[in-house]
Amino acid sequence: MKAKNKKLLKAAGILVIGILLGWLLFGGGETKAENHNHTDAEIEQIWTCSMHPQIRKNEPGLCPICGMDLIPLETANEGGDPDSYQMSENAMKLANITTMIIGKSSANKEIRLNGKVQIDERNAYSQSTHIPGRIEQIFINFTGEKIGRGQTLATVYSPELVTAQEELLQAASIKESQPELFEAAQEKLRNWKIGQAQINQILANKKPIQRFAIRADVNGVVTKKMVDLGDYVERGMPIYEISDLSKVWVLFDLYESELAWVKEGSEIEYTINSLPGETFKGKISFIDPLINSQTRVASARVEVSNKDGRLKPEMFASGIVKNDIGKVDSQEIVIPKSAVLWTGKRSVVYMKEGQGFKMREITLGPALGDAYIVKNGLEIGEEIVSNGTFTVDAAVQLAGKPSMMSPEGNGGGNSMPGMDMGGDKSKKSSKAKMSAEEMKNMDNSKIKSDTDHTKMEKRIVVSTAFKNQFKKVFEQYLNLKDAFTDDDNNAVQKTAKELVNSMTKIDMKLLTDNDAHNHWMLISKEINASATSISKTSDIEVQRNHFKHLSAHLIKAVKLFGVDQQVYEQFCPMANDNKGAYWLSLSKEIKNPYFGKAMPTCGETKTTIK
Repeated sequence: MKAKNKKLLKAAGILVIGILLGWLLFGGGETKAENHNHTDAEIEQIWTCSMHPQIRKNEPGLCPICGMDLIPLETANEGGDPDSYQMSENAMKLANITTMIIGKSSANKEIRLNGKVQIDERNAYSQSTHIPGRIEQIFINFTGEKIGRGQTLATVYSPELVTAQEELLQAASIKESQPELFEAAQEKLRNWKIGQAQINQILANKKPIQRFAIRADVNGVVTKKMVDLGDYVERGMPIYEISDLSKVWVLFDLYESELAWVKEGSEIEYTINSLPGETFKGKISFIDPLINSQTRVASARVEVSNKDGRLKPEMFASGIVKNDIGKVDSQEIVIPKSAVLWTGKRSVVYMKEGQGFKMREITLGPALGDAYIVKNGLEIGEEIVSNGTFTVDAAVQLAGKPSMMSPEGNGGGNSMPGMDMGGDKSKKSSKAKMSAEEMKNMDNSKIKSDTDHTKMEKRIVVSTAFKNQFKKVFEQYLNLKDAFTDDDNNAVQKTAKELVNSMTKIDMKLLTDNDAHNHWMLISKEINASATSISKTSDIEVQRNHFKHLSAHLIKAVKLFGVDQQVYEQFCPMANDNKGAYWLSLSKEIKNPYFGKAMPTCGETKTTIK
């Protein structure tokens, strides 16, 4: 009996052990596999477009709709800062996002100046005649001719001087009885700069000299000839302008924003376009105390020795002034411009905190070429995004967290501020949802920021002459747009001036149709005002603000009058503080003038104007 019980217990033990092993091998293994798959799903990175969040891809690339760089969707942030956006190291590498540790460095600012070689005003002389009369001979016949002091420039026949000589001869005949009269006659000739030697010659010959020479008072180069053969000249009348070019000035243009960093005594290195490969050094000896009301610049003067005559007036020069604008014997917090997002009112950077990014507002000091001094907001040792800041900001906006344009965030949903961008609609409030019609209405309201593009008039037939004149303006506009895409504020300013000049050449009398004439009067006024405003500032953000107004009215003009070629009306929804702005292009390829190199492909073609 005992043996039988032992066998039963042994069999029961084997059964229990078998069940346990089966559970471990099959049940536990299945759970482990499920957990493993779940982890893989969590770490899989999804890429999307900040402007078209319906796009979902498993790898980085370009948005097939707008061409913008795809950004990584937010990863899990359980228990972390709700305002922080999480991104894996692998996603950062794929999105080309780099960071830097804040440190201090010397605050050196390089200011690039353009100018021209000019005549030293102190060595410019106006050669006048001391004898009234008729020019009988001219010995210096062209400008640029070198002359020496005492050289004969011209001869003059002067009836008044002949009379004065006859009076001298008469006074000489009675000088024994009336010496005062003789002395007065001589003094009269001396006042005409007739030397004593010539007076003695007149007395010796006992007849008047008919022609007198006008001699140069200084050495130099004739820069202006003011008389011709046979001209009658009055006493004191200028006949030549003569300049000594052994010393010249190089005058550099200083804009208002640069005046604080350039002082008298500042050293400058400069080159002359006509003398490639050579670098000159000098000191700024004088800065105009007044700003030119037309050009909005002051001149900075560099005095240069030019004994060899290599520097010629009106030659172009380019110079660099290096300035240490930090405190004496101290260093400043300096960060690259690529790290800063600027809204016009606020400057923000993105801090790297663990695996997350968080926006922070900072106060900027002076610009240092490709960098800024930071006055407030950053501490030594903190880490910020130095490259790819726009990519991070776009991802943060999409996640509904505090961003450049939405400092308070928008509730943590995957949406742009104020827009329902899709995703899990059960997690969004009904207020955030938008129908297609509402989205369209909102888009139209943005379009109307400058002029109503939805109610354009029909094409008006105008003369070929007017259309050709208007096409010149349109060509300047395209050049202006290209300058904005290159972030070249100096080219923007120059091209805007050329556009204004082209506008002045349009003859309104060519518009015989009343509707055409009235439309052009209104549009041209706005185009002129916007282009003039652009030409008067070198601040590219201010220039872009005027450019959206210029584009709005030029678009209307192109639609009304045409330019005999196909034109694309393009739109950026992020420009103009997220209200959107338009521009024109001859190519379907998007080159955004409102963000330039920062976001070159942001936008889409709205209309084709044929």
